Amino acid sequence: MYSKQLSFLILFIAILLGYSCKNKEIKMAEKKVYSKPNLIYILADDLGYGDLSIYGQEKFTTPNIDKLARQGMLFTQHYSGSTVCAPSRSSLMTGMHTGHTVVRGNKEIQPEGQYPIPENTYTIAEALKKEGYVTGAFGKWGLGFPKSEGDPIKQGFDTFFGYNCQRMGHNYYPNHLWSNQDSIVLKENKGKEDVIYAPELIHDKTLQFMEDNLNSPFFLYVPSIIPHAELSAPEVYMLNHRGKYPPEKAYIGVDDGLEFNQGPYRSQKETHAAFAAMIELLDNQVGEIMDKVEELGIADNTVIVFTSDNGPHQEAGADPEYFNSNGPFKGLKRDLYEGGIRVPMIVSWPGKIAPNTLTDHVSAFWDIFPTFSEIAGADVPNNLDGISFLPTLLGDKNQLNHEYLYWEFHEKGGRQAVRKGNWKAVKYNVLLNTEATLELYDLSNDPGEENNLSNTHPNLVKKMETILKKARTPSKIFTFGDGTYLNEK
Repeated sequence: MYSKQLSFLILFIAILLGYSCKNKEIKMAEKKVYSKPNLIYILADDLGYGDLSIYGQEKFTTPNIDKLARQGMLFTQHYSGSTVCAPSRSSLMTGMHTGHTVVRGNKEIQPEGQYPIPENTYTIAEALKKEGYVTGAFGKWGLGFPKSEGDPIKQGFDTFFGYNCQRMGHNYYPNHLWSNQDSIVLKENKGKEDVIYAPELIHDKTLQFMEDNLNSPFFLYVPSIIPHAELSAPEVYMLNHRGKYPPEKAYIGVDDGLEFNQGPYRSQKETHAAFAAMIELLDNQVGEIMDKVEELGIADNTVIVFTSDNGPHQEAGADPEYFNSNGPFKGLKRDLYEGGIRVPMIVSWPGKIAPNTLTDHVSAFWDIFPTFSEIAGADVPNNLDGISFLPTLLGDKNQLNHEYLYWEFHEKGGRQAVRKGNWKAVKYNVLLNTEATLELYDLSNDPGEENNLSNTHPNLVKKMETILKKARTPSKIFTFGDGTYLNEK
Protein backbone atom coordinates (compact mmCIF):
# COMPACT_ATOMS: atom_id res chain seq x y z
CA MET A 1 0.00 0.00 0.00
CA TYR A 2 1.14 3.52 -0.72
CA SER A 3 1.31 6.12 2.01
CA LYS A 4 -1.78 8.26 2.56
CA GLN A 5 -0.08 11.18 0.85
CA LEU A 6 0.82 9.27 -2.28
CA SER A 7 -2.57 7.55 -2.31
CA PHE A 8 -4.21 10.94 -2.32
CA LEU A 9 -2.00 12.03 -5.21
CA ILE A 10 -2.88 8.94 -7.24
CA LEU A 11 -6.59 9.47 -6.52
CA PHE A 12 -6.30 13.11 -7.53
CA ILE A 13 -4.63 12.21 -10.81
CA ALA A 14 -7.18 9.51 -11.52
CA ILE A 15 -10.09 11.86 -11.02
CA LEU A 16 -8.48 14.63 -13.08
CA LEU A 17 -7.74 12.26 -15.92
CA GLY A 18 -11.25 10.90 -15.89
CA TYR A 19 -9.84 7.52 -14.93
CA SER A 20 -12.62 5.27 -13.70
CA CYS A 21 -12.15 2.34 -11.38
CA LYS A 22 -15.17 0.78 -13.10
CA ASN A 23 -13.43 0.94 -16.46
CA LYS A 24 -9.97 -0.46 -15.77
CA GLU A 25 -10.04 -2.69 -18.84
CA ILE A 26 -9.68 -0.16 -21.65
CA LYS A 27 -9.67 -1.54 -25.15
CA MET A 28 -6.34 -0.59 -26.70
CA ALA A 29 -5.40 -0.22 -30.34
CA GLU A 30 -4.01 -3.43 -31.78
CA LYS A 31 -0.25 -3.46 -32.34
CA LYS A 32 -0.15 -3.57 -36.13
CA VAL A 33 2.43 -2.62 -38.70
CA TYR A 34 2.50 1.17 -38.72
CA SER A 35 4.45 3.82 -40.57
CA LYS A 36 7.32 5.54 -38.83
CA PRO A 37 5.80 8.15 -36.53
CA ASN A 38 7.39 11.47 -35.69
CA LEU A 39 9.02 11.46 -32.25
CA ILE A 40 8.96 14.58 -30.07
CA TYR A 41 10.74 14.49 -26.71
CA ILE A 42 10.28 17.60 -24.54
CA LEU A 43 12.64 17.79 -21.57
CA ALA A 44 12.02 20.41 -18.88
CA ASP A 45 15.00 21.49 -16.78
CA ASP A 46 14.75 20.91 -13.01
CA LEU A 47 10.96 20.61 -13.06
CA GLY A 48 9.83 18.71 -9.98
CA TYR A 49 7.34 15.84 -9.73
CA GLY A 50 4.88 18.22 -8.07
CA ASP A 51 5.31 21.19 -10.40
CA LEU A 52 2.45 20.24 -12.76
CA SER A 53 -1.21 20.55 -11.83
CA ILE A 54 -1.87 17.09 -13.27
CA TYR A 55 0.61 15.77 -10.66
CA GLY A 56 -0.86 17.75 -7.79
CA GLN A 57 0.42 21.35 -8.04
CA GLU A 58 -2.15 23.60 -6.36
CA LYS A 59 -0.72 27.13 -6.56
CA PHE A 60 -0.88 27.40 -10.36
CA THR A 61 -2.09 25.30 -13.28
CA THR A 62 -0.51 23.78 -16.38
CA PRO A 63 -3.53 23.34 -18.69
CA ASN A 64 -1.69 22.35 -21.86
CA ILE A 65 0.47 19.69 -20.23
CA ASP A 66 -2.62 18.44 -18.41
CA LYS A 67 -4.37 18.19 -21.78
CA LEU A 68 -1.44 16.18 -23.16
CA ALA A 69 -1.88 13.78 -20.22
CA ARG A 70 -5.60 13.41 -20.87
CA GLN A 71 -4.82 12.54 -24.48
CA GLY A 72 -2.39 9.81 -23.51
CA MET A 73 -0.64 8.08 -20.64
CA LEU A 74 0.67 9.48 -17.36
CA PHE A 75 3.54 7.68 -15.60
CA THR A 76 3.71 7.77 -11.80
CA GLN A 77 7.01 5.86 -11.43
CA HIS A 78 9.35 7.30 -14.06
CA TYR A 79 12.94 8.23 -13.20
CA SER A 80 15.49 10.62 -14.63
CA GLY A 81 18.92 9.49 -15.77
CA SER A 82 20.61 11.34 -12.93
CA THR A 83 19.98 14.04 -10.38
CA VAL A 84 21.85 16.73 -12.38
CA CYS A 85 21.87 17.86 -16.00
CA ALA A 86 24.77 16.37 -18.00
CA PRO A 87 24.69 12.75 -16.78
CA SER A 88 20.91 12.69 -17.07
CA ARG A 89 21.20 13.73 -20.71
CA SER A 90 24.02 11.27 -21.31
CA SER A 91 21.81 8.48 -20.00
CA LEU A 92 19.02 9.60 -22.31
CA MET A 93 21.21 9.80 -25.39
CA THR A 94 23.04 6.49 -24.82
CA GLY A 95 20.36 4.27 -23.26
CA MET A 96 22.68 3.50 -20.35
CA HIS A 97 22.43 4.30 -16.65
CA THR A 98 25.13 6.31 -14.87
CA GLY A 99 27.11 3.20 -14.01
CA HIS A 100 27.81 2.69 -17.71
CA THR A 101 27.19 5.89 -19.67
CA VAL A 102 30.29 7.97 -20.44
CA VAL A 103 29.27 11.26 -18.80
CA ARG A 104 28.45 10.70 -15.15
CA GLY A 105 28.80 14.20 -13.72
CA ASN A 106 28.72 17.93 -14.51
CA LYS A 107 32.36 18.38 -15.51
CA GLU A 108 33.08 21.84 -16.93
CA ILE A 109 35.30 22.68 -19.90
CA GLN A 110 36.40 26.32 -20.06
CA PRO A 111 35.54 28.76 -21.48
CA GLU A 112 32.25 27.21 -22.60
CA GLY A 113 30.85 23.70 -22.47
CA GLN A 114 31.06 20.39 -20.67
CA TYR A 115 33.09 17.19 -20.90
CA PRO A 116 32.24 15.62 -24.28
CA ILE A 117 30.75 12.25 -24.99
CA PRO A 118 33.33 10.48 -27.21
CA GLU A 119 33.13 10.30 -30.98
CA ASN A 120 32.37 6.58 -30.91
CA THR A 121 29.32 7.05 -28.66
CA TYR A 122 26.22 5.66 -30.36
CA THR A 123 23.28 7.94 -29.62
CA ILE A 124 19.56 7.63 -30.04
CA ALA A 125 19.78 10.36 -32.70
CA GLU A 126 22.21 8.26 -34.74
CA ALA A 127 20.01 5.19 -34.46
CA LEU A 128 16.95 7.09 -35.68
CA LYS A 129 18.88 8.86 -38.41
CA LYS A 130 19.80 5.44 -39.83
CA GLU A 131 16.08 4.78 -40.19
CA GLY A 132 15.52 7.90 -42.27
CA TYR A 133 14.60 10.31 -39.50
CA VAL A 134 15.52 13.98 -39.72
CA THR A 135 16.93 14.87 -36.31
CA GLY A 136 16.86 18.21 -34.53
CA ALA A 137 17.75 19.42 -31.03
CA PHE A 138 16.54 22.77 -29.73
CA GLY A 139 17.46 23.96 -26.24
CA LYS A 140 20.35 22.98 -23.98
CA TRP A 141 22.96 20.38 -24.92
CA GLY A 142 25.61 19.99 -22.18
CA LEU A 143 27.40 16.92 -23.61
CA GLY A 144 30.39 18.46 -25.36
CA PHE A 145 31.84 21.93 -25.89
CA PRO A 146 31.33 23.61 -29.30
CA LYS A 147 32.94 21.73 -32.21
CA SER A 148 34.23 18.98 -29.89
CA GLU A 149 33.57 15.31 -30.56
CA GLY A 150 30.55 15.64 -28.30
CA ASP A 151 29.01 18.49 -30.30
CA PRO A 152 25.36 17.58 -31.14
CA ILE A 153 26.09 17.90 -34.88
CA LYS A 154 28.69 15.15 -34.46
CA GLN A 155 26.37 12.98 -32.41
CA GLY A 156 23.56 12.34 -34.86
CA PHE A 157 21.66 15.63 -35.00
CA ASP A 158 21.12 17.32 -38.35
CA THR A 159 20.17 20.59 -36.69
CA PHE A 160 20.94 22.19 -33.34
CA PHE A 161 19.88 25.57 -32.01
CA GLY A 162 20.30 26.83 -28.48
CA TYR A 163 22.80 26.68 -25.62
CA ASN A 164 25.74 24.35 -26.00
CA CYS A 165 26.84 24.98 -22.40
CA GLN A 166 24.86 24.31 -19.25
CA ARG A 167 26.49 27.18 -17.40
CA MET A 168 25.56 29.67 -20.13
CA GLY A 169 22.07 28.21 -19.93
CA HIS A 170 21.69 29.79 -16.51
CA ASN A 171 20.99 33.13 -18.20
CA TYR A 172 17.82 33.84 -20.15
CA TYR A 173 18.98 36.93 -22.08
CA PRO A 174 22.34 35.61 -23.35
CA ASN A 175 24.84 37.37 -25.56
CA HIS A 176 24.91 34.45 -28.00
CA LEU A 177 23.39 31.09 -28.88
CA TRP A 178 24.59 28.31 -31.17
CA SER A 179 23.13 27.44 -34.55
CA ASN A 180 24.71 24.12 -35.48
CA GLN A 181 28.40 24.95 -35.02
CA ASP A 182 28.09 28.69 -35.51
CA SER A 183 27.91 31.17 -32.64
CA ILE A 184 24.99 33.52 -33.24
CA VAL A 185 25.55 36.85 -31.50
CA LEU A 186 22.37 38.37 -30.08
CA LYS A 187 23.19 42.03 -30.56
CA GLU A 188 19.88 43.05 -29.05
CA ASN A 189 21.08 41.72 -25.66
CA LYS A 190 24.32 43.68 -25.71
CA GLY A 191 25.37 45.01 -22.32
CA LYS A 192 22.39 44.94 -20.00
CA GLU A 193 19.74 45.05 -22.70
CA ASP A 194 17.07 42.37 -22.21
CA VAL A 195 15.39 42.13 -25.59
CA ILE A 196 15.58 38.53 -26.80
CA TYR A 197 14.37 35.99 -24.25
CA ALA A 198 16.24 32.92 -25.45
CA PRO A 199 13.54 30.29 -24.76
CA GLU A 200 11.16 32.15 -27.05
CA LEU A 201 13.68 32.36 -29.89
CA ILE A 202 14.56 28.68 -29.48
CA HIS A 203 10.87 27.81 -29.50
CA ASP A 204 10.35 29.66 -32.79
CA LYS A 205 13.15 27.58 -34.32
CA THR A 206 11.54 24.43 -32.90
CA LEU A 207 8.23 25.12 -34.62
CA GLN A 208 10.04 25.99 -37.85
CA PHE A 209 11.83 22.63 -37.78
CA MET A 210 8.47 20.88 -37.65
CA GLU A 211 7.20 22.85 -40.64
CA ASP A 212 10.39 22.30 -42.64
CA ASN A 213 10.26 18.52 -42.13
CA LEU A 214 6.57 17.94 -42.58
CA ASN A 215 7.14 15.33 -45.30
CA SER A 216 9.78 13.30 -43.47
CA PRO A 217 9.69 11.38 -40.19
CA PHE A 218 11.51 13.50 -37.64
CA PHE A 219 12.98 13.14 -34.17
CA LEU A 220 12.58 16.44 -32.36
CA TYR A 221 14.50 16.74 -29.08
CA VAL A 222 13.45 19.81 -27.06
CA PRO A 223 15.64 20.15 -23.94
CA SER A 224 14.20 23.41 -22.57
CA ILE A 225 16.12 25.47 -20.01
CA ILE A 226 12.92 26.22 -18.09
CA PRO A 227 12.59 26.45 -15.09
CA HIS A 228 16.27 26.00 -14.17
CA ALA A 229 18.45 28.42 -12.26
CA GLU A 230 17.97 32.11 -12.99
CA LEU A 231 14.35 33.03 -12.30
CA SER A 232 13.35 35.22 -15.19
CA ALA A 233 10.29 35.60 -17.40
CA PRO A 234 9.07 38.27 -19.85
CA GLU A 235 6.93 40.97 -18.28
CA VAL A 236 3.78 39.77 -20.07
CA TYR A 237 4.02 36.54 -18.07
CA MET A 238 5.05 38.24 -14.83
CA LEU A 239 1.86 40.31 -14.97
CA ASN A 240 -0.19 37.12 -14.77
CA HIS A 241 1.45 36.07 -11.49
CA ARG A 242 2.65 39.16 -9.68
CA GLY A 243 1.28 39.39 -6.15
CA LYS A 244 -0.35 35.95 -6.16
CA TYR A 245 2.17 34.03 -4.05
CA PRO A 246 2.73 35.77 -0.70
CA PRO A 247 4.95 36.22 1.06
CA GLU A 248 7.08 37.09 -1.95
CA LYS A 249 10.78 36.33 -1.77
CA ALA A 250 13.71 38.31 -3.21
CA TYR A 251 17.07 37.00 -4.44
CA ILE A 252 20.23 39.09 -4.77
CA GLY A 253 22.46 37.86 -7.57
CA VAL A 254 25.13 39.12 -9.97
CA ASP A 255 23.93 42.12 -11.98
CA ASP A 256 27.20 43.68 -13.08
CA GLY A 257 30.90 43.01 -13.63
CA LEU A 258 32.86 40.43 -15.59
CA GLU A 259 30.69 37.49 -14.46
CA PHE A 260 27.42 39.14 -15.48
CA ASN A 261 25.55 36.89 -17.96
CA GLN A 262 28.33 34.30 -17.84
CA GLY A 263 26.59 31.80 -15.60
CA PRO A 264 25.98 33.45 -12.21
CA TYR A 265 22.31 34.17 -11.63
CA ARG A 266 20.79 37.62 -11.80
CA SER A 267 18.76 39.18 -9.02
CA GLN A 268 15.01 38.68 -8.89
CA LYS A 269 12.71 40.67 -6.58
CA GLU A 270 9.73 38.37 -7.12
CA THR A 271 11.05 34.82 -7.20
CA HIS A 272 7.69 33.15 -6.56
CA ALA A 273 5.95 35.03 -9.34
CA ALA A 274 8.89 34.50 -11.69
CA PHE A 275 8.90 30.74 -11.13
CA ALA A 276 5.18 30.40 -11.81
CA ALA A 277 5.49 32.68 -14.85
CA MET A 278 8.25 30.49 -16.28
CA ILE A 279 6.11 27.37 -15.85
CA GLU A 280 3.23 29.14 -17.63
CA LEU A 281 5.55 29.98 -20.54
CA LEU A 282 6.77 26.38 -20.71
CA ASP A 283 3.19 25.11 -20.61
CA ASN A 284 2.23 27.48 -23.44
CA GLN A 285 5.14 26.24 -25.54
CA VAL A 286 4.04 22.63 -25.03
CA GLY A 287 0.57 23.70 -26.11
CA GLU A 288 1.94 25.38 -29.23
CA ILE A 289 3.83 22.21 -30.18
CA MET A 290 0.59 20.26 -29.75
CA ASP A 291 -1.26 22.83 -31.87
CA LYS A 292 1.44 22.69 -34.55
CA VAL A 293 1.15 18.93 -35.08
CA GLU A 294 -2.61 19.42 -35.44
CA GLU A 295 -2.14 22.30 -37.87
CA LEU A 296 0.30 20.26 -39.97
CA GLY A 297 -2.05 17.28 -40.01
CA ILE A 298 0.45 14.92 -38.38
CA ALA A 299 -1.04 14.56 -34.89
CA ASP A 300 -2.15 10.97 -35.42
CA ASN A 301 1.34 9.98 -36.51
CA THR A 302 3.29 11.77 -33.80
CA VAL A 303 4.49 10.59 -30.39
CA ILE A 304 4.93 13.39 -27.85
CA VAL A 305 6.79 12.80 -24.60
CA PHE A 306 7.04 15.37 -21.80
CA THR A 307 9.32 14.89 -18.79
CA SER A 308 12.06 16.54 -16.67
CA ASP A 309 15.79 15.91 -16.32
CA ASN A 310 15.83 15.69 -12.50
CA GLY A 311 14.13 16.94 -9.37
CA PRO A 312 13.55 20.61 -8.44
CA HIS A 313 16.43 22.93 -7.60
CA GLN A 314 16.68 25.58 -4.89
CA GLU A 315 19.18 27.91 -6.56
CA ALA A 316 18.80 31.59 -7.47
CA GLY A 317 15.97 32.05 -5.01
CA ALA A 318 13.89 29.07 -6.11
CA ASP A 319 11.56 27.91 -3.35
CA PRO A 320 10.58 24.24 -3.89
CA GLU A 321 9.18 23.94 -0.37
CA TYR A 322 6.73 26.80 -0.98
CA PHE A 323 5.45 25.20 -4.20
CA ASN A 324 5.72 21.60 -2.94
CA SER A 325 7.76 20.98 -6.07
CA ASN A 326 8.91 17.49 -5.10
CA GLY A 327 5.36 16.37 -4.31
CA PRO A 328 5.22 13.60 -1.68
CA PHE A 329 8.92 12.76 -1.96
CA LYS A 330 12.04 13.54 0.04
CA GLY A 331 15.01 15.25 -1.59
CA LEU A 332 15.75 17.74 -4.34
CA LYS A 333 18.17 18.07 -7.22
CA ARG A 334 21.54 16.46 -6.31
CA ASP A 335 19.78 13.98 -4.03
CA LEU A 336 19.28 10.33 -4.91
CA TYR A 337 16.19 10.15 -2.77
CA GLU A 338 12.96 10.03 -4.78
CA GLY A 339 12.57 13.81 -4.89
CA GLY A 340 15.84 14.15 -6.79
CA ILE A 341 15.19 11.53 -9.46
CA ARG A 342 11.49 10.63 -9.73
CA VAL A 343 10.07 12.88 -12.43
CA PRO A 344 6.81 13.39 -14.28
CA MET A 345 6.43 11.73 -17.68
CA ILE A 346 3.51 11.94 -20.07
CA VAL A 347 3.30 10.17 -23.45
CA SER A 348 0.70 10.90 -26.13
CA TRP A 349 0.21 8.93 -29.35
CA PRO A 350 -3.33 9.23 -30.76
CA GLY A 351 -4.79 5.98 -31.96
CA LYS A 352 -2.08 3.90 -30.28
CA ILE A 353 -2.13 5.01 -26.64
CA ALA A 354 -5.59 5.04 -25.09
CA PRO A 355 -6.47 8.45 -23.65
CA ASN A 356 -6.84 9.07 -19.94
CA THR A 357 -4.57 6.22 -18.91
CA LEU A 358 -2.39 5.97 -15.85
CA THR A 359 0.51 3.57 -15.33
CA ASP A 360 2.74 2.68 -12.41
CA HIS A 361 5.23 0.88 -14.68
CA VAL A 362 8.75 1.56 -13.34
CA SER A 363 10.87 3.16 -16.06
CA ALA A 364 13.85 5.48 -16.51
CA PHE A 365 15.60 7.69 -19.05
CA TRP A 366 17.66 4.84 -20.40
CA ASP A 367 14.43 3.18 -21.56
CA ILE A 368 13.71 5.92 -24.12
CA PHE A 369 16.40 4.72 -26.56
CA PRO A 370 15.01 1.18 -26.92
CA THR A 371 11.40 2.42 -26.83
CA PHE A 372 11.86 4.96 -29.62
CA SER A 373 13.97 2.45 -31.55
CA GLU A 374 11.21 -0.16 -31.40
CA ILE A 375 8.62 2.39 -32.49
CA ALA A 376 10.82 3.45 -35.42
CA GLY A 377 11.94 -0.05 -36.36
CA ALA A 378 15.56 0.79 -35.58
CA ASP A 379 18.16 -1.72 -34.44
CA VAL A 380 18.85 -1.66 -30.72
CA PRO A 381 22.46 -2.08 -29.54
CA ASN A 382 22.93 -5.06 -27.25
CA ASN A 383 24.79 -3.05 -24.59
CA LEU A 384 21.88 -0.86 -23.52
CA ASP A 385 20.58 -0.85 -19.96
CA GLY A 386 17.17 0.28 -21.15
CA ILE A 387 14.07 -1.82 -21.75
CA SER A 388 11.41 -0.72 -24.24
CA PHE A 389 8.14 0.23 -22.57
CA LEU A 390 6.25 0.19 -25.87
CA PRO A 391 4.13 -2.74 -24.61
CA THR A 392 2.95 -0.54 -21.73
CA LEU A 393 2.08 2.26 -24.14
CA LEU A 394 0.05 -0.12 -26.30
CA GLY A 395 -1.71 -1.82 -23.41
CA ASP A 396 0.18 -5.08 -23.88
CA LYS A 397 0.47 -6.96 -20.59
CA ASN A 398 3.67 -8.69 -21.74
CA GLN A 399 5.88 -5.85 -20.52
CA LEU A 400 9.40 -6.72 -19.42
CA ASN A 401 10.55 -5.15 -16.17
CA HIS A 402 13.95 -4.12 -14.87
CA GLU A 403 15.83 -6.36 -12.49
CA TYR A 404 16.96 -3.10 -10.90
CA LEU A 405 17.57 0.59 -11.61
CA TYR A 406 20.92 2.18 -10.69
CA TRP A 407 22.23 5.73 -10.21
CA GLU A 408 25.52 7.23 -9.16
CA PHE A 409 26.38 10.87 -8.49
CA HIS A 410 29.82 12.47 -8.36
CA GLU A 411 29.21 15.51 -6.18
CA LYS A 412 28.49 16.02 -2.48
CA GLY A 413 30.95 13.29 -1.48
CA GLY A 414 29.58 10.78 -3.97
CA ARG A 415 26.22 9.03 -3.87
CA GLN A 416 24.72 5.78 -5.12
CA ALA A 417 21.20 4.39 -5.27
CA VAL A 418 19.47 1.29 -6.56
CA ARG A 419 15.82 0.36 -6.87
CA LYS A 420 14.92 -3.31 -6.98
CA GLY A 421 11.21 -4.03 -7.04
CA ASN A 422 9.68 -1.82 -4.36
CA TRP A 423 12.93 -1.66 -2.40
CA LYS A 424 15.23 1.33 -2.63
CA ALA A 425 18.81 1.52 -1.35
CA VAL A 426 20.60 4.85 -0.95
CA LYS A 427 24.23 5.35 -0.02
CA TYR A 428 25.86 8.76 0.58
CA ASN A 429 29.50 9.89 1.02
CA VAL A 430 30.86 6.89 -0.86
CA LEU A 431 33.83 8.88 -2.18
CA LEU A 432 34.78 10.05 1.25
CA ASN A 433 34.05 6.85 3.14
CA THR A 434 34.29 3.46 1.46
CA GLU A 435 32.44 2.00 4.46
CA ALA A 436 29.50 4.40 4.12
CA THR A 437 26.24 3.11 5.56
CA LEU A 438 23.50 1.95 3.21
CA GLU A 439 19.93 3.13 3.82
CA LEU A 440 17.03 0.87 2.85
CA TYR A 441 13.43 1.89 2.14
CA ASP A 442 10.24 0.08 1.20
CA LEU A 443 8.68 2.38 -1.41
CA SER A 444 5.41 0.46 -1.43
CA ASN A 445 4.73 1.59 2.14
CA ASP A 446 7.13 4.51 2.47
CA PRO A 447 7.50 6.49 -0.78
CA GLY A 448 8.71 9.45 1.26
CA GLU A 449 11.74 7.40 2.43
CA GLU A 450 11.21 8.27 6.07
CA ASN A 451 11.86 4.86 7.65
CA ASN A 452 15.30 3.33 7.15
CA LEU A 453 14.86 -0.46 7.40
CA SER A 454 18.49 -1.48 6.90
CA ASN A 455 18.83 -2.79 10.46
CA THR A 456 15.89 -5.17 10.10
CA HIS A 457 16.71 -6.56 6.64
CA PRO A 458 20.44 -7.48 6.70
CA ASN A 459 20.16 -10.04 3.88
CA LEU A 460 18.51 -7.51 1.59
CA VAL A 461 21.17 -4.97 2.49
CA LYS A 462 23.84 -7.45 1.33
CA LYS A 463 22.02 -7.98 -1.98
CA MET A 464 21.81 -4.24 -2.54
CA GLU A 465 25.50 -3.80 -1.72
CA THR A 466 26.31 -6.44 -4.33
CA ILE A 467 24.27 -4.60 -6.95
CA LEU A 468 25.97 -1.30 -6.13
CA LYS A 469 29.31 -2.92 -6.90
CA LYS A 470 28.37 -4.87 -10.01
CA ALA A 471 26.17 -2.20 -11.61
CA ARG A 472 29.03 0.05 -12.69
CA THR A 473 32.08 -0.11 -14.89
CA PRO A 474 35.23 1.89 -14.04
CA SER A 475 35.65 5.38 -15.47
CA LYS A 476 38.98 7.20 -15.73
CA ILE A 477 37.20 10.54 -15.68
CA PHE A 478 34.48 9.86 -13.13
CA THR A 479 36.28 7.78 -10.53
CA PHE A 480 34.37 6.07 -7.78
CA GLY A 481 35.09 4.11 -4.62
CA ASP A 482 38.83 4.84 -4.42
CA GLY A 483 38.69 7.71 -1.95
CA THR A 484 39.13 10.47 -4.55
CA TYR A 485 36.65 13.24 -5.03
CA LEU A 486 35.94 15.16 -8.24
CA ASN A 487 35.04 18.71 -7.34
CA GLU A 488 32.41 19.18 -10.01
CA LYS A 489 29.96 22.08 -10.04
